[in-house]
Amino acid sequence: MTDVLTHMFTNFMSRADSSKDLKVIPPAPAQCGVLVVGEQNLGRSVLLLAAVTAACRLSVKVVFFAQTQIQSLPVSLQKCVPSLSPESLKQIKFCYPRTLEELLQQVAGLHESTNTFPVPPSLIIVDRLEDFLRGPADESHGVEQSRAAHLSALLCDTATFLTGLLEQQTSSPAPCRVIASYKPKEQSGEFSVSDQVLDTLDRYFQVRCTLDQDRSYKAAAAGLQEVWHIYFSGTGITLDPCAEDTEVKPGLAQEWQLSIYPDGFMEFQLV
Repeated sequence: MTDVLTHMFTNFMSRADSSKDLKVIPPAPAQCGVLVVGEQNLGRSVLLLAAVTAACRLSVKVVFFAQTQIQSLPVSLQKCVPSLSPESLKQIKFCYPRTLEELLQQVAGLHESTNTFPVPPSLIIVDRLEDFLRGPADESHGVEQSRAAHLSALLCDTATFLTGLLEQQTSSPAPCRVIASYKPKEQSGEFSVSDQVLDTLDRYFQVRCTLDQDRSYKAAAAGLQEVWHIYFSGTGITLDPCAEDTEVKPGLAQEWQLSIYPDGFMEFQLV
């Protein structure tokens, strides 16, 4: 049930495994993780599922940044992660910065994480980047891009720093990764400033995960509440069709389908 999350996130926190169909190559120093692009509510659910999966299945520390407080975890998470327990949730630290400045300060503070965590966090999650990046409507277009570059660079630098600490403190370290979500502005024509911001973010996040809702009649006919297509693309993904094939083919895309049932049950399938 959580195969897509295993590929999507936990593999980004471990070395590439040639026995799996999806391999993740180590990131370049300027790149650090996964950018989830699409609808806000589903994006948050995906991020929470990633956090819980990492905490429960890998037993690693997770830091989750969000501007609005998360009152409770979706019920669907309990069905997707049967091993969910109060003890494993203690592996996740939720932080609620109100502004970009507070977020930058708290991310920079992770460089002092040894004062907060006995073991440094292995996963940094930022929910809804657009809420932190966007300013007044009359603001210069380049300002948002500058903010995106500043925050992304700090996240990557922090992940690199924490990776160094993990290598020193653990016997089998996996690199610290970053996962963030971003919803582009509604398209109002062929040219969109939001695309420029997305282009800026793509320079730092080596994998993009795009969420696209299937609004066709097939979802309703199948008795499903929602159907989503999840597209993975970017330089951080290589497809390994057979274990003997060692050729690296960066930038290949993969597609998954997420079916959400009326009771909240979520099912992932590789397309």
